[in-house]
Amino acid sequence: MIPNNIQKEIKEGKENKFIEFKAAQGRDRLGEIPKDVYETVCSFSNRYGGNIYFGIQDDGTILGISSTRINEMIKNFVTVIQSGKKITPPLYLDVDKYEIEGKNVLHVFVPNSSQVHRMNGQIIFDRNNDSDIDITNNTNLVQQMYTRKQSEYTENKIYPYIQVEDFKHELIEYIRKISVSGNGELNLTGKTDLEILKSLSMYRKDYLTGEEGFTLAGVLTFGKDEVIRGIIPYFAIDVLIRIDDNERYDDRLRISTNLIDSYSKIMDFISKHINNPFYLKKDKRIEIRDILFREIIVNMLVHREYSNPFVSRIEVTRKDITIENANKPVHPGKLKRGEIRPYPKNPNIARIFHMIGLVDEIGSGVGKIFDLAPILLGGEPIIDNEDHFTVTLPITGNGLSNLSNQTAINYFDNSQYSLTTEQLNVLKILTSPMSAKEIYNLSEYKNKGNINSYRVSVINVLLEKGLIQRTIPDKPRSSNQKYYRNITQ
Repeated sequence: MIPNNIQKEIKEGKENKFIEFKAAQGRDRLGEIPKDVYETVCSFSNRYGGNIYFGIQDDGTILGISSTRINEMIKNFVTVIQSGKKITPPLYLDVDKYEIEGKNVLHVFVPNSSQVHRMNGQIIFDRNNDSDIDITNNTNLVQQMYTRKQSEYTENKIYPYIQVEDFKHELIEYIRKISVSGNGELNLTGKTDLEILKSLSMYRKDYLTGEEGFTLAGVLTFGKDEVIRGIIPYFAIDVLIRIDDNERYDDRLRISTNLIDSYSKIMDFISKHINNPFYLKKDKRIEIRDILFREIIVNMLVHREYSNPFVSRIEVTRKDITIENANKPVHPGKLKRGEIRPYPKNPNIARIFHMIGLVDEIGSGVGKIFDLAPILLGGEPIIDNEDHFTVTLPITGNGLSNLSNQTAINYFDNSQYSLTTEQLNVLKILTSPMSAKEIYNLSEYKNKGNINSYRVSVINVLLEKGLIQRTIPDKPRSSNQKYYRNITQ
């Protein structure tokens, strides 16, 4: 599916400050990466970001890219961009492939970066209308660019008195171990903690004032708890479970630690209260709860406006799950499926989460929320991109049964199914695939009858009503047969 904004830009066929077309056609007509595209990547990242389309001429004519070359072209482009050899500091860009008028077109979104980027380690490009301008030797323009970058991103705020001892060594060591070479990431093996933090742009110099030091991004990502509290004492994340006790709460997690540990603590807390039901997609099990809440939590941490004292919040009730976060919207309004306009609020923080495998491409997380929330919880997400970034996930139908094991049975709507106590109990205990014997042994039915009668009066009824399904539907009598709760009901 081609997003509406991309369809519109290609149809209009006009280059401007935010759009660049590249024919990507070499002598062999198979598709090559044009050398001047790196100038455009550099200028977009230094200005307000933009979209690059490979396979389209300057006048909007769609030429396409050969299917025999397209995958290699994507690989080569991403490797060069992320290696730091062509653009420094390196960028993390993803390439999307679309078929338009029967021809292959590649789309690259270049975000507005928090840093000033150089091509070949020297040349600074800026974007002016539809042109990439070399401003390297224009001192005034370069200074203005640095000043603009410093003011646009809160994460770049410099704290000159922070020392390397104020960071958690074990977190830096974790990044050192997972860093690799050859796949677009930095190889940090053998570097000191200070060298690593500088490599990750967590140490900056303000070229207007001459001030230099560690940044807010560095402290939030790797800082010790007492240092974080000393710099931004209002920083906290509140997670509330209000299923039984609406006036107060059933359970609560309130944390104000570094962002990497915050992610782990929130995910562990959520797993206590929301089940991870069995879900198959193209014969492959998808950990649907974990993926959905990974995107929600990472979005909270990476895209928060950290100059705002508002406490980030997740609240789980019987009716919905609400997520609120401090925000500085670039494109305010409601977000809709297929019309997501990604914009990195804290790109240096996002880079760390990309390195540890929790961020794929910019904007993809919101898309997954739209896709997965209805499957897990039943309702269509409502996302408001205003001063507070608010995500509301309605819980409807059998989505209620995906709350914690202790409460699932209480909020399942049985009025339309008329289930017996034994049948309801299966929905309560069946949080992962089980055989009929395993279910039977966990039930109280064994005091009333044998497993064969249990199959007939309990399991088969639930199958007929579509509330459970077989893991091997084509072989109902398979000795490896198990059953799982059908969360799409």
